[in-house]
Amino acid sequence: MKVSSGTPHPWLSLKYLSIKVGSMLCYCRSPNKYKRLDAKLERKMVEAKKGSSGHHNFKSIDSIIMKFPQLRDGLKNIRAVFEQYDEDSSGTIDRDELNKCLQKLQLHLMEEEVEDLFHSCDIDGSEGIQFNEFIVLLCLIYLLKGPSSSHTTSRLGSPQLEATFDAIIEVFLFFDKNGDGKLNKSDMVKAFNDSSPREKSPSHITRIRFKEMDRDRNGKVSFREFLFAFINWVGIDTDEEVPLTGT
Repeated sequence: MKVSSGTPHPWLSLKYLSIKVGSMLCYCRSPNKYKRLDAKLERKMVEAKKGSSGHHNFKSIDSIIMKFPQLRDGLKNIRAVFEQYDEDSSGTIDRDELNKCLQKLQLHLMEEEVEDLFHSCDIDGSEGIQFNEFIVLLCLIYLLKGPSSSHTTSRLGSPQLEATFDAIIEVFLFFDKNGDGKLNKSDMVKAFNDSSPREKSPSHITRIRFKEMDRDRNGKVSFREFLFAFINWVGIDTDEEVPLTGT
């Protein structure tokens, strides 16, 4: 049967619609999960900011950079935990392996929480958590469970890891100048320039650093997005960190 040039074949129309709807579902589903988790993280960071009473260990960008080697060493210690639960040595932790990991660490999370964490940390959509993603996941759990109910790091046998996560949280609080639990460009400009008002950081450097954090390009940076950028700046896979004040 011949189909006129102005009328698409029914099968082609159905295929196009299926692809279109599928892509829409994929696009909408993940951001919804990100939004739910990021809202929880935002509330936690607001609480942390209020609880700090303005007292921070970091007073400038330079003081943060000076801490990079120590933070890098602390984060690298997580690799042994990662390799322990990557049972098939695939370089990623799948859902089953993650559940075993959480059970072993006695981290009792609801199934919905585990799904949110898995999807929000599996940023490449590989259905597996890589090492850098695992670092983010553990830090998010540490923050969400709260100091009063969580002994995540002591269960890992590493008080150093607890101190490392606390330091990273403090770095975020240093950047979060208005205390709303998320970062924006004005926060970054203020953080980069406050400590050295006579030597203001070039605007393109601030713009580059903010773009590295703002993964979904919505002009706001959640703690989760910040973590992915920050561990890259620290340089967990190399011995060289990315200088915050350079290109």
